[in-house]
Amino acid sequence: MLKKLTIHMKRTIKFIILAIISIFIIVGIFIFLYKPTYSVSIHGEHVGYTENKSQLQAKINDYIEEGEGENVAFVQVEDLPKYELCLLKKNVQVNDDEIFQAIKNEGTTYYRYYAVAENNEEKCYVSNFQEAEQIINSLKEKNSQNVDQMSIVEKYETETKEFTQTEAAIASLYKEPAPAPVVEVAKVEPAKTGGTVSTSLKTASGAPNIGVSLMRPISGTITSRFGVSSRIRSSSHTGLDISAPSGTPIKAAASGTVSFAGRKGAFGNMIAINHGNGVQTHYCHCSVLIASVGQTVNQGDVIAKVGSTGNSTGPHLHLEVRINGVAYNPQNYVY
Repeated sequence: MLKKLTIHMKRTIKFIILAIISIFIIVGIFIFLYKPTYSVSIHGEHVGYTENKSQLQAKINDYIEEGEGENVAFVQVEDLPKYELCLLKKNVQVNDDEIFQAIKNEGTTYYRYYAVAENNEEKCYVSNFQEAEQIINSLKEKNSQNVDQMSIVEKYETETKEFTQTEAAIASLYKEPAPAPVVEVAKVEPAKTGGTVSTSLKTASGAPNIGVSLMRPISGTITSRFGVSSRIRSSSHTGLDISAPSGTPIKAAASGTVSFAGRKGAFGNMIAINHGNGVQTHYCHCSVLIASVGQTVNQGDVIAKVGSTGNSTGPHLHLEVRINGVAYNPQNYVY
């Protein structure tokens, strides 16, 4: 029994060895006669063979992304090639170049260029953005009248336009700047002067209710207060002096009617405003009178400008508050 089993095992081993040798012989014949390759088809139609599909596809991808030639933006390909592994007789040649050419024939090339437009109307074309930007900047430097209407448009087309040289484009687009508008300065009519005003030296203490709220006519430094004596005046001070630069606008402390505008002795150029109920405010030593006698003014309206006319040692506003002709301390009502 053991002898029969041994003989059977020897036969089996011989068979396996013969089978392996046969397989090696068959594989060797295939390797000798055939090579693994890829069949390539486009739109389902066979166009050739390639041994390295990765290399061929990378070349196709580069062509799609960059194209060939100047100003090419990309190439649009509707159908990419399909690859199928197969065994090809060694005497059959691969044709990568022909396959690539077939892809090029399938593709649509798009060109990129730039249009310089005026009011969205394309005027000229250049090959790159730097040229377009140079044209716009040159028009700005020349102060061309139409520079604010100029723009750059990036274009993608299957055909290019005829490009314009930079200098020629600038010359064709430039427009002389519009002449500066003539500004007519309105004539300022001088203030109408006249009226009556009391400049009595009579003063009184206290703070009677005047029925109006006063605002500061100017901002500045108080240099002389109500009631003080000075070498430049023969009586006590009937108002409040506020120093400010010459020409500073003086505003009406409250609404009212201008009862006097003009020159008034030591007070220089002066404006008086009647606020009703016997209440008046006086603005003295002005350089310019703006409000006219009889004019109605609102609180905050500019009525004059600070000056140093009359009996004055420097530009300032002499402000008075009078009730029925009697002067009261302005600081009871303002400042």
